[in-house]
Amino acid sequence: MLSTIADYTRLTNDMGKSLTQVAKQPDVSRETDYFLSHIGNVKTIDDFLKDYRLYSYAMKAYGLSDMTYAKAFMRKVLTEGVASKDAFANKLTDTRYRQFAAAFNFAALGDKATQAAAATTGTATQYVTQTMEEKAGDQNEGLRLALYFTRKASTITTGYQILADKALTQVVQTAMGWSSTISSADIDAQAKMITDKIDLADFQDPAKVTKFVQRFAAMWDATQAQSDASTNPALVLIAGASTSISMDTNMLTTLQNIKFNR
Repeated sequence: MLSTIADYTRLTNDMGKSLTQVAKQPDVSRETDYFLSHIGNVKTIDDFLKDYRLYSYAMKAYGLSDMTYAKAFMRKVLTEGVASKDAFANKLTDTRYRQFAAAFNFAALGDKATQAAAATTGTATQYVTQTMEEKAGDQNEGLRLALYFTRKASTITTGYQILADKALTQVVQTAMGWSSTISSADIDAQAKMITDKIDLADFQDPAKVTKFVQRFAAMWDATQAQSDASTNPALVLIAGASTSISMDTNMLTTLQNIKFNR
């Protein structure tokens, strides 16, 4: 039986300790040591993109691993920087690209870009955090999503930002009891639905973020329990299984009817 909120509480109650434990793991420590000892030698965007080990480390740190192959795209992100409102990264709804361009600000700092704290220790911290979330997801995908949402919540200012990020979308849809099928609806309609039901300013308040994540965790666990009970053949043979499933369904319905207080 999943207990996403229990695992979430355990990790976040002492986040410093949790991150330290991940940072000391051999694979994480090895890659971080390489990154910190070599990133300062990178002077140009070309240098950065050519060293796959450095580049892929940085991409993972900012949650962009699935875009590591898109070097031409990332070159444009880095070349234009973030100073101009018309810069490529600033036009993208997904704020991760803007964060990446700000951390590796070749456009503004030139060959000194990789000496900035954001490009060195800042990126290493991001990498460890990202790794912790991924490892948590190996055991419980709901926990990974909860941790990720907590980290990103304060950056959310529009419904479109949520919709541009699959993980944020999944958290919000789950927490609000919305079917994933609504993702096929018009994007503007989806964004309006989000802002009609959620005051995004609440995500600037850590206490309200925690409350929202708790709602997500409860919905996630209830949904997973219902799914497990309805698909596991062994449970069909257990007397009272149908009653258990009914209880899970009732629980899910109750949670869906809980209004997220603004």
